[in-house]
Amino acid sequence: MPDNHDSAYTRRLFLKQGMTLASMVSTAPLFIQRSALGLMHPAGSMLSSQPGIPDDRILVVVQLGGGNDGLNTVVPYGNNLYYNARPGIAIPAPGRSNGPQQGALKLDDSQGIGLHPNMAGFKELYDDGVASIVQGVGYPNPNRSHFTSMDIWHTAEHSAKGYGWIGKYFDNTCNGTPIPEGSIAIGRTSPLAMQGGIQKPVTFESEELFRWLGEDVQSDLDKPYTEINRSGVLEDVNPDSQMGFLMRTALDAQVSSERIRKAVARTPLVNYPGNNLAKQLRIVGAMIRDGMNTRVYYVTLGGFDTHAGQAQRHARLMLQFGQSVNAFYKDLKKQGNNSRVLTMAFSEFGRRVKQNASGGTDHGTAAPMYFIGDMVRPGLLGNHPSLSDLDSGDLKWNVDFREIYTAVLEDWLKAPAAKVLGKKYRKAKIIKV
Repeated sequence: MPDNHDSAYTRRLFLKQGMTLASMVSTAPLFIQRSALGLMHPAGSMLSSQPGIPDDRILVVVQLGGGNDGLNTVVPYGNNLYYNARPGIAIPAPGRSNGPQQGALKLDDSQGIGLHPNMAGFKELYDDGVASIVQGVGYPNPNRSHFTSMDIWHTAEHSAKGYGWIGKYFDNTCNGTPIPEGSIAIGRTSPLAMQGGIQKPVTFESEELFRWLGEDVQSDLDKPYTEINRSGVLEDVNPDSQMGFLMRTALDAQVSSERIRKAVARTPLVNYPGNNLAKQLRIVGAMIRDGMNTRVYYVTLGGFDTHAGQAQRHARLMLQFGQSVNAFYKDLKKQGNNSRVLTMAFSEFGRRVKQNASGGTDHGTAAPMYFIGDMVRPGLLGNHPSLSDLDSGDLKWNVDFREIYTAVLEDWLKAPAAKVLGKKYRKAKIIKV
C-alpha cells in the first residue's frame, strides 16, 4: 500500500512506533507488549474499512497443528486399497468394528466415504446442512516440513516468506490504518497468517492473562498505574509524541482487556466441553456475543503429528474437534449470530497413505478442509484423492488451498483476493452466493 501524506496512518509511522515499543520492553506492562501492535492508532484517526467491505461478517480459523491424518478423518471405507495400506489403524466401515475401534459415520454410501466415529459432533452439523468437507486440498511441490509447510499455508506463498494472508487481507481493506481488535488470536504466539504490514493481531492465551500483571508483583503498583491509564494522555505530554502514543495504547489495551474479561465471565448459552479447543472457542463465542468489532479470530488444536500409536491419540483429537465446533455453532445459533460466522479448519498437510511400523503415519501431502456456517455449500465437495494414482506414496491434491482462500476472501469477506494473494487463483465453490 503506497505512502500517502493524507493518510492518518502510514506504514512508516507504524514501523517507527513499533521500534519505540520494542525499546520499551523492559518497562511496558506485559499485556501491552503483546497487544499494542494490534491496537496502534494515532489520535483522531479513522479506523474503518473500505466501502463495500462488510464489517458484520466474521471468519474463525481453526488450525489443526501437526498434520492431521485426512484418511482416518474422512474415511474411504468403500476402497479396499485403504484397508490394504492400513491393516492396523484403518477405521472400519459403518456398522462394523475392530475391537474397540468403531466403524465410520456414513457420509456418502455411493462413494464409500465416511467420517471418523468420534466426529459425531461435526457429523450432526453436516447432517443439518451447515457443514462441508473439501476433499484433497494441497498445493504443488508440497513441503513435508511442519514449519515450512505451515508457513506456506500462512503466507499463501510457496516461498513461505512475507506477511500472512489474513494480515494482507486487512492491509488491503483498512484504508491504511490498523483496525483495533480487528483480528484476535487465542494462544501463546501470534500466527504468521495474522501478521500484516499494517495490521497486527491482538494475541492472548486466556482472558485472565490479557491484563497488566504488575499488581501481581507488587499490589501497590495497581492504583498509580490505573490512574495514569484512566487519565489518557496527561496534560504535560504532547498527544502526538511517542509517549502520548504509548499512553493511548495502554488505555486501549486496558479497556479491551476489561471488556474481554467481562464478556468471557458471562455464562455461555450452551455447555462447552472442557478441552483446550473448546475453551478457545468459548472465548471467541463470548467476544462475538459481546459485539466486538473483530472480523477474524484464530484458534489452534495441536498434537496431530501421529508418527506412533496413532489410533487412540487421533481418536481423542477427533473427539475434541467434533465436540468443540458443535458447541461453538450451537452457541452462535442461540446468540443469533450463526449467519454471521464462517468457521474454517485446516492442517498443514495430511499423512502418508501407508501406515508405518510404529502404528502411525508419517508426513504426507493432501488432506481435507472443513467448513461450518449457514453460508457454506453443505456436503462433500470435490473428489476424494485417488488411492491408486499416488505421488511417491502420497495423495495427489485436487484443490489448491489458495483457491479456498480466494473463495473465503471474495465470496465471504468481499475482499480483492488477487491483491491479497499476489496473483489470481481459480475460486473454489464453497460459499453459497
